[in-house]
Amino acid sequence: MSWFKEAKLPRIKGKAQKSHVPEGLWLSCSRCHEMIYREDFEDHLHLCPHCHFHFRMNASQRLSMFVDVACFEELDPHLTSPNPLSFVDERPYEERLKLSVKKTGRSEAIITGIGKIGSVKTALGIFDFSFMGGSMGIVVGEKIARLFEKAICEKIPVVLISSSGGARMQEGVYSLMQMAKTLAALDRFRSIHKPYISVLTDPTTGGVAASFAMCGDIIIAEPETLIGFAGPRVIEQTIKQTLPTGFQRAEFLLEHGMIDMIVDRLDLKNKISKLLGLLTAV
Repeated sequence: MSWFKEAKLPRIKGKAQKSHVPEGLWLSCSRCHEMIYREDFEDHLHLCPHCHFHFRMNASQRLSMFVDVACFEELDPHLTSPNPLSFVDERPYEERLKLSVKKTGRSEAIITGIGKIGSVKTALGIFDFSFMGGSMGIVVGEKIARLFEKAICEKIPVVLISSSGGARMQEGVYSLMQMAKTLAALDRFRSIHKPYISVLTDPTTGGVAASFAMCGDIIIAEPETLIGFAGPRVIEQTIKQTLPTGFQRAEFLLEHGMIDMIVDRLDLKNKISKLLGLLTAV
């Protein structure tokens, strides 16, 4: 049974020799718990090679998945949120914003700009859940409204990829007003008769789900995406009933006619490219 004995590294000057294996080469799948080699994981669009679980992606990773980043014209990259309510909870709102900027390298929870998806020039917006949960405050609402206005000027389609916990509570009623603001911009966009494709990724909830995210001409979701206004636990506690299995997941919403299709991440760019080509050909 000697193979069970702990292997000891040779000692150099009384100290154990350090391993030269870099940290962070492997990660564990949160669904099947299998180990994943990080480089393969990143090359495979953040999908588990064992169970095909769709991990979350940040906005920069999704941007490179859809367009040539070198040719992408980002809009309003330096807009930052004010603190209209002088909000403080465990720490000042300004401090939370600075931490998110440092963490993501972005000024806000959405990237907007103009790029080509396939051969179609498109106004593209991508939420970043790692920036304060992808919450929609004044700046996020303004950037989405400006994106629709830019699309109107250039007469091009819009694709919005959502991943959000909803309205940003630190901005109170100002954040809730962005629901009406973004929908008003979308209504103006309808006048040019170009398609708006809404892509829902995990999670898409709260005020984002209750406004522009569920108003696409075509609504696409990634597999197993959580979609809804309030969370399942809140609903169960409110109605005092047990919810059906899979409630608020993309598959449940597709079955009940709330979304148009579920598309695997590996096929997502190709599917959107084909849809844009068909819908802008007329």
